[in-house]
Amino acid sequence: MSASGGTKAIIAAFLANLGIAVTKFIAWAFSGSSSMLAEGVHSVADSGNQLLLLLGGRQARKQADAEHPFGYGRERYVYAFVVSIILFSVGGVFSLYEGIEKLTHPHPLENAWLPILVLAIAIVLESLSLRTAVRESNHTRGTQSWIQFVRRAKQPELPVVLLEDVAALTGLVFALAGVGLTIATGDNLWDGIGTIAIGVLLIIVAIILGVETKSLLVGEGATPSDTQKILAAFNGHPQVEAVIHMKTLYLGPDELLVAAKIAVPKATRAVEVAAAIDAIEADVRAAVPAARVIYLEPDIYVPRGENPSTDAIVIKSAD
Repeated sequence: MSASGGTKAIIAAFLANLGIAVTKFIAWAFSGSSSMLAEGVHSVADSGNQLLLLLGGRQARKQADAEHPFGYGRERYVYAFVVSIILFSVGGVFSLYEGIEKLTHPHPLENAWLPILVLAIAIVLESLSLRTAVRESNHTRGTQSWIQFVRRAKQPELPVVLLEDVAALTGLVFALAGVGLTIATGDNLWDGIGTIAIGVLLIIVAIILGVETKSLLVGEGATPSDTQKILAAFNGHPQVEAVIHMKTLYLGPDELLVAAKIAVPKATRAVEVAAAIDAIEADVRAAVPAARVIYLEPDIYVPRGENPSTDAIVIKSAD
């Protein structure tokens, strides 16, 4: 995985969730709190999520072959989609079931102090994990808001870990409220309500992540700012009269495909066209390093009125 920050955030989240899961299950075994059981399953699901993200990063590094000539970069999108849909949904549905079961068949809490202690420790550990994810995300987020970052990020790992950690912290607050109100009122209804709230939260996060990763799987092009940089690199070359049309596609989080038809001056020799294409490719890669795969088709530009099938994106003004 090229983004070492993403790997660091994943490992930090995995270690935190694994330790938290063990303590939650111990607290559930001694107290009988359904909120603790739901949170334990949530942490196990999160730990599985991080393992899948690491596996996706490993699979994405495989070399291109005849069956997959553009490589395996999209493996990271596939595993992120699996994380968002299956594991989050499983955790959410289980929490809903456990909460409803608690409401229909209530049983009193035992050793009520233990869940409170475990939840307090878990909040601290999850906060540390979230801090790591925020710190690593800031390296690539730039001036984007957090919502824009989650929606526009081409590397799926950091948005997934960020939402996981936010969901985990929010779920811990729900569990703490459910257990606390149960202790304060003596009514086990609150423990069940807290468990249901955790389930609803996980399902909402699953939907958000599913929508965003689906877009990456279907195929997204370059961002508007990168598109402008690529066009500027094209039009900054003296041998390019116009960019007739251009398409971009992310083959993986760190690999952008650029395909364009460019207009070159009439009577340009083939050797000059070849040299110009090499220079243009170098300029594009310098402007947008992710543009690793570039296909350029030289052509003669015919104004739209003479040939309706062509429509230049950018026509350079005559000097």
